Amino acid sequence: MNSKSWGEVKKELDISPEQEAEIQLEEDIIEATIEARKKNKLTQRELSKISGVKQPVIARIEKYVNSPQTSTLIKLLYPMGYTIRVVPLDDIND
Repeated sequence: MNSKSWGEVKKELDISPEQEAEIQLEEDIIEATIEARKKNKLTQRELSKISGVKQPVIARIEKYVNSPQTSTLIKLLYPMGYTIRVVPLDDIND
């Protein structure tokens, strides 16, 4: 079986820096959502009950199979005490 690293796949895709930033942002948001769930000591099923988002949808998001819509992220994050905020890039890079 010939498996490739993400770096090798990325080179083959020839993605732009903007596309790479978009992918990284999505990965960061999903990871932060997973961390929030774990900090709240919730299973996917429990998060499903309090958010109204079906457990299989949460699983697909957490496995990076589906890209979450903003409305879905808010439904997941809000009951855990989190939100999404837009900040200047300079604030992130400092």
